[in-house]
Amino acid sequence: MARCTAPVRGHSSAAAAARCPACRYKSHGYSGYGSSYSSYGSGRSSYSSSGSGRSSSSARPRWSRPGSSVSYTYAQVQSLTPIREAVEISAATQPDLRDAFLCHAWDDRKGPAKELHDLLEAAGVKVWFSEKDLGLGVPMMRAIDKGLANSRIGLVLVTPAMLDRLPKESVADKELSALLAGNQLVPIVHDTTYEALRNVSPLLASRTGLDTSEDSMKVVAEKIAELVAI
Repeated sequence: MARCTAPVRGHSSAAAAARCPACRYKSHGYSGYGSSYSSYGSGRSSYSSSGSGRSSSSARPRWSRPGSSVSYTYAQVQSLTPIREAVEISAATQPDLRDAFLCHAWDDRKGPAKELHDLLEAAGVKVWFSEKDLGLGVPMMRAIDKGLANSRIGLVLVTPAMLDRLPKESVADKELSALLAGNQLVPIVHDTTYEALRNVSPLLASRTGLDTSEDSMKVVAEKIAELVAI
């Protein structure tokens, strides 16, 4: 009988599973993240060969709501799993926190940031939003610090306006590093690309989040709502 080449933690990719003599014929996808997600249907996952590492197959994370029709890529599940774990810990230790803090460029406050805020609230997410929770003139990093202190996770809406503001706000790598290390930060790319973000902030771009070129803003909000629901 053929033996699995990765019997303890599973395979890190569909290609690795396909090369395994024991797992190549299984129909439930690979299990690099254990029980964090399972594949839809019986097809194997197929990671794209692009630099984004996105998956063309869909997966269901363990925190997905019963009966949910929201579809995730494997890359999204991989990226959001540590965030979900941080949400569960904070919910147990600090139950009164808001669900999410929305960080955005000032120029987006009446456009995509408000659209995302409204969709999140409609989905039942309690959002810390500068337009209603913060006075004018507060530096972005101070806003992030304050918002995250009162919220389970931080959402960074990455738009062309945000890319323009990031260098001017003097966002220090060590500050972003602390936020990312705490698994509290989810970038949401809108009307731009992760490649453009990488050119401005490689550290922030190192965390794969959500992208409105793949999902509508409404679907992004639904995924965040599932992510923070306890």
